[in-house]
Amino acid sequence: MSPHRTVLLLSGPNLNMLGLREPEVYGVETLDDHVAVATATAEAHGFELRHFQSNHEGELVDLIHAARGNHEAIIINAGAFTHYSWSIHDALAVFDGPIVELHLSNPERRESWRSTSVISPVAHGIICGFGGVGYRLAVEAVVELLSRR
Repeated sequence: MSPHRTVLLLSGPNLNMLGLREPEVYGVETLDDHVAVATATAEAHGFELRHFQSNHEGELVDLIHAARGNHEAIIINAGAFTHYSWSIHDALAVFDGPIVELHLSNPERRESWRSTSVISPVAHGIICGFGGVGYRLAVEAVVELLSRR
C-alpha cells in the first residue's frame, strides 16, 4: 500500500498498561484491543494504520518528524504528555496533515490539571470520553478530514 494512504497512531506514556491501569477510568481493554479496532476501521476505508507506543517524549517527537511525507494524518493519544509537552506540540505544528487528539476518558471530568492540553491548539479536533469507541471515531474523523482535501 502506498505510504500516502497511511495514518499514524501514536500512544504516549502508560498506555501500554491499559487493561491493568485504573480500569474504572480506562476500561479493561488493552492497547492492542484499541489498535485492532483502529486498524480494522482504517482498512475498511482503504487506509493502513501504523501504531507506535512510547513512554519517552523524544521518541514520539522523532516519530512525528518522520511522519511528514510518509503519513497522511496523525491520531495521537499523548497520555500525560498532553498537558505539558511543548516539544510534542511543536513537532505536531510542523506536520502537514490532519491531527486528531484522542483520549479514552474525558479530561474535563477529571482532575483540573487534565483540562489543559498543549496538543489541542495544533489538532483539528479532539475525541474524548467515549472509551475504546474513540479509536474508531478518531479514524473516521481522519478519513472525513482527508476526504475534504
